Amino acid sequence: MTDRRLLLTTVAGLSFLAAFRWLRGDAHAAGASQSKSETFEISKTPEEWRRQLSSAQYGILREHGTERPYTSPLNKEHRKGTFACAGCDLPLFASETKFDSGTGWPSFYQPLADAVGTTEDRTFMMLRTEVHCRRCGGHLGHVFDDGPKPTGLRYCMNGLSLTFKPTDASAS
Repeated sequence: MTDRRLLLTTVAGLSFLAAFRWLRGDAHAAGASQSKSETFEISKTPEEWRRQLSSAQYGILREHGTERPYTSPLNKEHRKGTFACAGCDLPLFASETKFDSGTGWPSFYQPLADAVGTTEDRTFMMLRTEVHCRRCGGHLGHVFDDGPKPTGLRYCMNGLSLTFKPTDASAS
């Protein structure tokens, strides 16, 4: 009986440690594409980011938050132009790749070349792919594989993490 308890306790402990490590999302163990210590072209202190961003933008871009669905004015933005990072102004998405996903967040099927990076996100007991700005590391949202052609991807972005710059012809 004691041997059985010892075996069960050992198995339970090892299972707990494996689950904890998976949930923690250890970059080296999980093979994440971005390590927690990755450096970015634009790097600021939390205080500098707080001075530059609204509190809601800071919560999303720097603390990986999510805005409530259907609250972003960018959901209704249909002019031609470019969506850029609200943290560093890097162009991220062309308006031609935006589509209405019905999810309540601005969605795109493809980012601009060399605009975003990704990493594994294991929060909420799910495995998702987080999308961040490749220049400042700001959290933008997540990418899913249920989007339209030609890529089949849905870049589901927080509107507060983006700014919109219309092209000259559509600005009027």
